Amino acid sequence: MTAQTMQAAQAVTALLPSAPALLGFLGASLATLAVPGPSVVYVVARASAHGRRAGLYSMAGLETGAALHVVAAAAGLAALLARSPALFDAVRWSGAAYLVWLGVRELHAARARAVSAGDATGEDAAPTAPRRWRLFADGVLVDVLNPKTALFFLAFLPQFADPARGAVAPQLALLGGAFVGLAALVDSSYALLADRMSWRLRASERARRRLSRAAGGIYLALAGAAVVV
Repeated sequence: MTAQTMQAAQAVTALLPSAPALLGFLGASLATLAVPGPSVVYVVARASAHGRRAGLYSMAGLETGAALHVVAAAAGLAALLARSPALFDAVRWSGAAYLVWLGVRELHAARARAVSAGDATGEDAAPTAPRRWRLFADGVLVDVLNPKTALFFLAFLPQFADPARGAVAPQLALLGGAFVGLAALVDSSYALLADRMSWRLRASERARRRLSRAAGGIYLALAGAAVVV
């Protein structure tokens, strides 16, 4: 190994968290993710109402939104959000409004299927799941428009960064990326479990309508929690 290579390796290492800090971060992240939160509830609602692919695409959207929050935290934008109550409220209310729109859309779709089926058994009716790009985009917007996610990363990530090792931003980016990866594993597991537990219900059009109504109610409840909590 040449001197230049060694210097480059040392420079990269200086930008990374120490091994004890990284292990502590992973343990704290797993403990945090072990308690189901709004993201899990959202993914489970999607997967239960529309199946495994809907849950996984929604999960991918949520984690993409979380990754954007990590970038914002590393760039200092999350700190700006924390210092501006007006901006925080604007983002919070926008996120709640979007969840309300999702809930109303789901309830409207359930009602439309009930009308078209005459509220009969309709066992042969085909499900009407949202398109994949819409599932992904909904997940991104739901997470991006949740300022509490930004504040979480702003408060959580710096605890495990060491300014003495070099620039803090690359450490925050690495830690945030690790958290998002763990969150993807957890949320996707819940999506697969929800799909497995509800696939028999989705075989019935009447049960699908009930699942859609339940999903719509969950989105409205999440909107209320985003505003109140």
